[in-house]
Amino acid sequence: MENRIRPAWVIILLLSGLLLGLYINKGVGKRQVTFEGGSKFDEVMWYVDNDYVEKPDAQKLQDEAIAAMMEKLDPHSAFISLDEFNEVNDPLLGSFDGIGVQFRLEKDTIAIVNVIKGGPSEKVGIMAGDRIIYVDDTLVASKKLKNEDVMRKLKGPKNTKVRVRVLRRGVEGLLDYTITRDAIPTYSVDIAYMLDKNIGYLKLSKFSATTADEFKKGIRDLKAQGMQQLVFDLRGNTGGFLSAAVDIADEFLHKGSLIVYTEGRNRPRQYMKASRHGMLEDMPVVVLIDGESASASEIVAGALQDNDRGTIIGRRSFGKGLVQEQIVLSDNSAIRLTVARYYTPTGRCIQKPYSGDLEEYMLESLERYENGELFSEDSIHFADSLKYTTPKGKTVYGGGGIMPDIYVPLVNDSTEYYFNRIVNKGLLYQYAFEYTDKHRKQLQQYKTVKSFDQSFVVSDAMFDELVKLADEKGIKGTEEQRQVARREANTLLKAYIARNLFDDEGFYPIYASMDEVLQRALEELKTKNLTDR
Repeated sequence: MENRIRPAWVIILLLSGLLLGLYINKGVGKRQVTFEGGSKFDEVMWYVDNDYVEKPDAQKLQDEAIAAMMEKLDPHSAFISLDEFNEVNDPLLGSFDGIGVQFRLEKDTIAIVNVIKGGPSEKVGIMAGDRIIYVDDTLVASKKLKNEDVMRKLKGPKNTKVRVRVLRRGVEGLLDYTITRDAIPTYSVDIAYMLDKNIGYLKLSKFSATTADEFKKGIRDLKAQGMQQLVFDLRGNTGGFLSAAVDIADEFLHKGSLIVYTEGRNRPRQYMKASRHGMLEDMPVVVLIDGESASASEIVAGALQDNDRGTIIGRRSFGKGLVQEQIVLSDNSAIRLTVARYYTPTGRCIQKPYSGDLEEYMLESLERYENGELFSEDSIHFADSLKYTTPKGKTVYGGGGIMPDIYVPLVNDSTEYYFNRIVNKGLLYQYAFEYTDKHRKQLQQYKTVKSFDQSFVVSDAMFDELVKLADEKGIKGTEEQRQVARREANTLLKAYIARNLFDDEGFYPIYASMDEVLQRALEELKTKNLTDR
């Protein structure tokens, strides 16, 4: 028994010896080389690179450490890896090199939604509705790719070639195309068109290097069509270049008017003012904003609001009052570092609070929904310390986005719950794509948006198919809810099909009739005298 069972004190002694041995052995055979010079970060990386039990991926470790460091500073400072650099910057440069298609991943397959006119794909014969099955010699169908994966495969340097094999409805086998990549323009102005004989509408999606020129061209075209009033839509516009925002605001304000000023710890206060005669200085304007309008969008909206210029309509904007500077690092990765805050002309910073929890910060829009703000203006409360006054005595607020002059809440109607679920789950968009794909030949009879809008009707059979799709996805509704959905789908489904045929030029004119914020803007402009600035 003594050989099989050891007293507890023996076990303790053995364990103590083992621990002591581990401690002593830590120094056995250690190289007598230590780190000299540099920061603590450099020191840690040196020891990891030299002494870690396995060879680490030092570049990956550095990238992840820098990304975490940026995240700790504020929610908008960020690290851009070398792989992500073009993907992040291309949308703001006004163009990128690629094959010139719009696509969506449909049942794990790359489906071409639209082909850019005059682009490389159109030139070789790629058509909307084609499915890309192979890229070069790689099978890409049913591979559960992400959008980013597809972009990396199709984008590439100008004049390089990519071979694709596509499946086309009604054609046997796969079609082979070799596409020479070229510069593909990206546009900031989604659409500029006349809502009626007097009122123009221009929607801006971002503030990029080409935004000011695009905006001016759109305004000139609208003026040539008789525009006397403007609806300027910044909903969903998350921002971009500060210089582009200043250029746009300059078109609305008299020379010398303050647009914005910036200031940071190592960035002296810098004032940006209207510097020229703008095309829209004396034109009545309504600016539309929502919870996704951020940064440069808020600079423009804030500049007009604080200068008592025009009317801001919609819902409270995002609340980003920080200015980032992009710094390219030695390996061509980059950081976007917050270097200053910006302030609207009355002196307000509209940056919303940040507790250090990035997810909480980015999901603050969900909190707005849950606390009832989106359904009632009365749910929004600003501290008196954040109150500012414009030259004409209007009260405005800082500390959390731009509060519109006219608030348009979401409709909180239980009868629309079924329809909203269909839309939010993407089923209506999916059905519109599939319908367009199946009936593309018949739909080609419509040569213009106007002819499509006048003649195309969403049939009961189409709505029944949509309901069947919703049923398959577990979305059920009462008879009353289905009737409401039938009425709403009439317009939105038609608008989505028009987008598949004519891009945004097809979508927005048809969707306008059910856009409550836009309709409120039209009401505001039509009830005001044209001389009311």
